Amino acid sequence: MEDWKKLYENPPETGVLFYNETVMDHFRRPRNVGEIPDADGVALVGDPRCGDHIKLYIKVKDDRITELRYKVFGCAAAIATTSILSELAIGRRIEEALEITDDEVIKAAGGIPSGKAHCSLLGVVGLHYAISDYLRKKGEATSGDKR
Repeated sequence: MEDWKKLYENPPETGVLFYNETVMDHFRRPRNVGEIPDADGVALVGDPRCGDHIKLYIKVKDDRITELRYKVFGCAAAIATTSILSELAIGRRIEEALEITDDEVIKAAGGIPSGKAHCSLLGVVGLHYAISDYLRKKGEATSGDKR
C-alpha cells in the first residue's frame, strides 16, 4: 500500500500514469453518445484482448460528416477517446475524417496512459469502417444496383 501512495504522489516523469482532467471530463460527460437509426454508415469494432467494443454511426451530407453517434462498452479511456474523436470528426469532409489518427486523438485528449493507447485506436478504426460502410452504400446506390 505504501508503494502505491508514493506512486500516486510522485508519478513518473515520463509518460502519463493517470487520466487528466480532459479525459475525465469526456468520461464523465461523453459527447454525442447514442444511435442514429437512419445512419449512412455503421461500424462495430472491438478489441479481443481487453473486451472493449464500439458501435459507431455517421450521417453524411454533401460529403461531410454532419453527425456521429456511438455506444462504447469498455473502459474510461475508450469512452473518453471516442467522445473526443466524435468532436474531431463532426464537420469534417470524408477525406479529412479518414486522416484522423489515434495520435491526433491522444493529443486532443492531452495524453492517456501508455497502456491505454490501444483504446484511442478503437474509435479511429470504427470511424474508418463507418466511412467505408457509407462509401460502399453510396457506391451501390449510385450504380443503380437495386438488389
